[in-house]
Amino acid sequence: MSFNDDPQWWRSAVVYQVYPRSFADADGDGTGDVRGMIDKLDYLAELGVDAIWVSPWYASPLADGGYDVSDYRDILPEFGTLAEADAFVEQAHARGLRVLIDLVPNHSSDEHPWFQRALAAAPGSAERELYLFRDGQGPDGDEPPNNWPAMFGGGAWERTTNPDGTPGQWYLHLFDIKQPDWNWENPAVADEFDDILRFWFDRGIDGFRIDVANSMAKAPGLPDCAVDPETGEPVAMVLTGTPYMNQPHVHDILRRWRTVADSYADSGLGPRVYVSEAWVTPAEELAKYIRPDELHTTFNFDALMCEWTAASQRNVIDLTLASTGAVGAPPTWVLANHDTTRVVTRYGRSVTGARFTPTGIDHEAFAGIGAVPAGATDVALGRKRARAAVLLELALPGGAYVYQGDELGLEEVEDIPEELLQDPTWERSGHTVRGRDGCRVPMPWSGTQPPYGFGTAETPPWLPQPTDWSGLTVEAQNRDPNSHLALYRTALAERRANPALGDGGLSWVEGLPEGVLAFDREPGFRCVVNFGPEPYSLPEDAEALVASGDVSAGVLGADEAVWLRR
Repeated sequence: MSFNDDPQWWRSAVVYQVYPRSFADADGDGTGDVRGMIDKLDYLAELGVDAIWVSPWYASPLADGGYDVSDYRDILPEFGTLAEADAFVEQAHARGLRVLIDLVPNHSSDEHPWFQRALAAAPGSAERELYLFRDGQGPDGDEPPNNWPAMFGGGAWERTTNPDGTPGQWYLHLFDIKQPDWNWENPAVADEFDDILRFWFDRGIDGFRIDVANSMAKAPGLPDCAVDPETGEPVAMVLTGTPYMNQPHVHDILRRWRTVADSYADSGLGPRVYVSEAWVTPAEELAKYIRPDELHTTFNFDALMCEWTAASQRNVIDLTLASTGAVGAPPTWVLANHDTTRVVTRYGRSVTGARFTPTGIDHEAFAGIGAVPAGATDVALGRKRARAAVLLELALPGGAYVYQGDELGLEEVEDIPEELLQDPTWERSGHTVRGRDGCRVPMPWSGTQPPYGFGTAETPPWLPQPTDWSGLTVEAQNRDPNSHLALYRTALAERRANPALGDGGLSWVEGLPEGVLAFDREPGFRCVVNFGPEPYSLPEDAEALVASGDVSAGVLGADEAVWLRR
């Protein structure tokens, strides 16, 4: 059975994330587009991935990089047309590549027609009931309805202005002011999203990545968050749950969506599937999102957040396998995405991530979601570790995700001029948090100087690229058999060909030196990762299949990984 025919393809799939604005620019206007995505399909097929996840390509004012949707059934004109989106799906399928797109169900753009009608309507109207409008507190209603903070900084409520110019009600926005939250208690909202799912399923997409899948349901009555007695600030325990995150009745929404996907089982085009983005811990709580009647898979943010140590990595792997196995779902493994610091930079810091114990994340040692610890980055060390990390990721049971540019070993761009920063976090934080633009800098394809085949000198990319990326372009790495890109291609080809890899289980190899992690998968496969400072001598009877460094002398160096045939 080929991958394209496998009804369980999602259990082992390696999915490549395309951030459309920064992937490939076919028309030379400095912004990526769908035609550019089509032009690079052969590149993705040659890379060896199984599916493509496309970050939002919907009509949007781009207040939050497309996660502020003004029309869920059309394409942003800067990106292309609906006909080109159809062509992308068709041509991806012709190459054996599945297509997932984003669903943004927690909020819309404030430019969405339904929100504009809600603003024009009176309090208590049917239009306003589509969103979360509330009267303010205090004698004049000039205090927000509760103390919820917004994810991008500041408070989560914005006051409206009545047609006569007087202050009006407040509306909830868990993210930016321009992203009002839908009211998921309203059946009309649920019906609308059923229709959106079917609109895209009917056009041939294979599934959805659910943005902030743990956020749609809010606690009844919208109660205040707990307050820190020392600071007086609300305590936003996003990972473990708040009145606006990981509420139990969010699972009712997910079960409804699963019914929609399952209704396509007899379509002849294979199953429609979902992957959740849910920043939830501990692992067994996250596993609730992938119970048999809910979503198919979920991002494993514990893996993304985990520090580069043997102990923490093994703890995350054990916790993940136990929790996903308990609900019969495959695990996934994630190193980076469009919201987090590039893995090369993260692993090149003195603090590489969160510490994990056998029971879960050590919250006291965790600096924050996607946080970049202070201090200089050793890019060479980070790139070396990133090479080892991808071999660990791709050797583990289940599926995996690759963020565009990670296959090139790109680092975070940390010196974007302040006047060019576009992430809403920059403004909402009062210019104290630079945001996520550094991991969204456009891809370098060719040439020796910016724009590296993305845009033109006359119309530069929407975010500036570093001047020292000439050796990291696809063109340059195609010529180097030891490049980061070559490693990805080799590993992905071996993963697809090797019957031991993909879905399944593993067994740990015990009795190894401190800092060395190894596991076996059947038939006859072993992955070894050396997190420690000392070289490790490989078994004499083992054959190296893929290695992140030079193992020709039978030694695995520090921060290196190897796949062996036992």
